[in-house]
Amino acid sequence: MKNYILLLMLIPVAFSSNSYSQEKKVASADKKYDNYAYINAIKTYERVANKGYRSEDMFKKLANAFYFNSQFDKAAKWYGELFTMNAQLESEYYYRYAQCLKSIGEIEQSNKMLDLFYEKSKNDARAKLYNNARDYYKEIKANSGRYKIEDAGMNSKYSDYGTAFYQNKIVYTTARDTGNFCQRKHKWTGQHFTNLYSSDIDKDYNSGKPQKFSAKINSKFHESTPVFTKDGKTVYFTRNNYIEGKKGKDANKTTLVKIYKSTLEDDKWNNITELPFNSDSYSSAHPALSPDEKTLYFASDMPGTLGQSDIYKVKIDKDGKFGSPENLGPTINTEGKETFPFVTDEDEIYFASDGHPGLGGLDVFMGKIDDSGVSNIQNIGADVNSSFDDFAYIIDTKSRRGYFSSNKEGGKGSDDIYKFLETRKLTCLQELFGDVTDLATGELLPNTKLSLYDNKFNLVDTVYSDPEGFYTFNVECRMIYNVRAEKEKYTTKEVSITIPKENGRTNLPIALEKSECVVTIGDDLGKCFGIKMIYFDLDKSDIRPEAALDLEKILDVLNQYPNMKLDIRSHTDSRQTFKYNEELSDRRAKSTIKWLVRNGINPNRLTGKGYGETQLVNGCSDGVECTEEQHQMNRRSEFIISAL
Repeated sequence: MKNYILLLMLIPVAFSSNSYSQEKKVASADKKYDNYAYINAIKTYERVANKGYRSEDMFKKLANAFYFNSQFDKAAKWYGELFTMNAQLESEYYYRYAQCLKSIGEIEQSNKMLDLFYEKSKNDARAKLYNNARDYYKEIKANSGRYKIEDAGMNSKYSDYGTAFYQNKIVYTTARDTGNFCQRKHKWTGQHFTNLYSSDIDKDYNSGKPQKFSAKINSKFHESTPVFTKDGKTVYFTRNNYIEGKKGKDANKTTLVKIYKSTLEDDKWNNITELPFNSDSYSSAHPALSPDEKTLYFASDMPGTLGQSDIYKVKIDKDGKFGSPENLGPTINTEGKETFPFVTDEDEIYFASDGHPGLGGLDVFMGKIDDSGVSNIQNIGADVNSSFDDFAYIIDTKSRRGYFSSNKEGGKGSDDIYKFLETRKLTCLQELFGDVTDLATGELLPNTKLSLYDNKFNLVDTVYSDPEGFYTFNVECRMIYNVRAEKEKYTTKEVSITIPKENGRTNLPIALEKSECVVTIGDDLGKCFGIKMIYFDLDKSDIRPEAALDLEKILDVLNQYPNMKLDIRSHTDSRQTFKYNEELSDRRAKSTIKWLVRNGINPNRLTGKGYGETQLVNGCSDGVECTEEQHQMNRRSEFIISAL
């Protein structure tokens, strides 16, 4: 019955830690570590900060480190310093600071921070919508296992489908014919023309004996897919282009289908009229009403349709007049068939489609309706859907019971009606994934602990990165999550992410910074703290404040390891004369040494030289056109360990 699409009657389906590892106490005489030094960077940050140096990045690291270790009093101190420097931070910092303030009794200030947190979270747009390649089978699997499904109890050996709720009954479409005399059959299908039947149903949706619904509505051609107003006095239904004994045809002399309306008077259905947007030239079918009954949804191949059939909506005013039909647009409609809409009081639209990725044939999908249209379309899973045609889904949102139709194997007829109980509601799902790497080297970090928290910092899930450093979480759309990564010898890091509102995959790579740097003779101590260069004013060799902050880190390590010696090397790019660059870099190296000596380091422990442009790390030599970023790679400072 699905083959004739929108022709004679397509009804059947045509529309159819620790936050950082414990500080290792390594004695210089400990032979098992040989000539390696384990340097706790966080402790250095704290000592530097306590000397009065201010850095937003440093305060974040300090505060987070204590927060993750539940040392809220210390965390509050550094969050306070952070907000003193910058009152406009990422939303998660407002929440953490509020929690810390609450823990130390500053309730009023905590509430103020919470107000700011929720205000910022509501408007957070860090994660923009983007299209990802979907793993459709994985999504379908995730959406499966939510239904208990049974034969509805009213099926025949013919086609039965297209249910509607009506008082304490179910009204449906069937190709059975109980007439004793003339039994009209459709030449194309060999089955009887469809009529509307009804059955009483109990609270568990068990059905009684089928009965013909209305002799006035049922004609000698097809009727199908009704929908009733809540008062039970008006019905919209699909029928072949046939009214008052006259059959309409298009230019090719084909009888299409239209939507009709009938009203109940004296317990009889009368006043059958076609809706004003119908036409002899195209089909309209499968009506569905919005909960407020001010909008009628339907399927059609009218002009403007994107595919074989699209889903439309039309306004119904308080006088019962209809507006102009509107196509629901490309989010829901495809070049294939979209059909059998059903709209719930939870702003959801269920529909059947062979254009959205599914298991084969028509699958049932669900989307969210909002002011901008339809979004967040999902396949509802393999309980309902199969490799056959699955369609005409309706649900009572209070009991979570309903019906759908399918021609899958195991039924009684070509199409059958199934009843269901939904045991778990469908939510928009995303896969949050990424890899965990070493910030300095890019090395993948397996067996890293990753904890997923919701926007109120309730723990949702915990996983460990696989041997390739890869992790995944199943998350809900539109939600804000925090991912915390913890690994021994690395500083714990937490990243906030807002999940897009559509199904898909969201990539969140995480790079961890070592909390303990393992260094030996010949290593660059600066890499331990991410020091790429010591900053000077243009053409000068005076230490700038931000350079002093980095030098404080080097100073702290030298004080921890009194036998350590450094060779300080300064490099430039090629954008000056060779002699100028050599002299400038040498002055800067000596200026760096002078600063360390002035702050207590024995000059015998320090050597230094400027290398100018003689040791470029890339091909950006004289005459070669390079970007600023490429030149920056050559402007660097190195603190090479010459003795331990």
